[in-house]
Amino acid sequence: MALISIALLAPPHLSGQSGGDRLILFGDVVYFYPPGHARNCLLNNQFKRGEPVGFRMNAINPATGKRDRATELVVHLNFAGKTIDLPMRDRQNERQPEREFWVAKWIVPDDAPMGIVRYTVTAKDPQGRTGEFKPFEVQASQITIVP
Repeated sequence: MALISIALLAPPHLSGQSGGDRLILFGDVVYFYPPGHARNCLLNNQFKRGEPVGFRMNAINPATGKRDRATELVVHLNFAGKTIDLPMRDRQNERQPEREFWVAKWIVPDDAPMGIVRYTVTAKDPQGRTGEFKPFEVQASQITIVP
C-alpha cells in the first residue's frame, strides 16, 4: 500500500508520465475596485450590476515550475446566451515584481440577468503548450449576479 501511495505522489518525471504537455492554471475571482477602495481585491463570487469583477490567474509550465510572461490567457464568460472573451494582461511590472499573475476586469452590465455566470480560462504559451481552468461545478461557488 505504501509503495502505491509513493508512486501516485511521485512527480511525473519519476512516475514515467509525460509531464510538461499542459499548463497548470489556477486563480481566483475578486472585486476589482480602484486601489484604496475598501473592497478592492476581496474574494467574492456574488456581484451586482455595475460592480467590477476581477479575474486573477496564473499559468505554470509543469516541466519547469515557472511561468512565462509571454503566455496568453483569456477568460471566457458565458451568460445571457452569449460568450464574451476577455484577454488577460500580465500584472507584474518593475514597481511590483511580486505580482506574478495575469488579470482581467469585467464590469457587470446594467442589463445582466440575475443568476449564474459560467466561465473558463484558457492559456497558451510561446511553445504551444495549452491549459484550461474550470471552476468547481458547485452552483454556490459560481459567479452569480444578484439583485
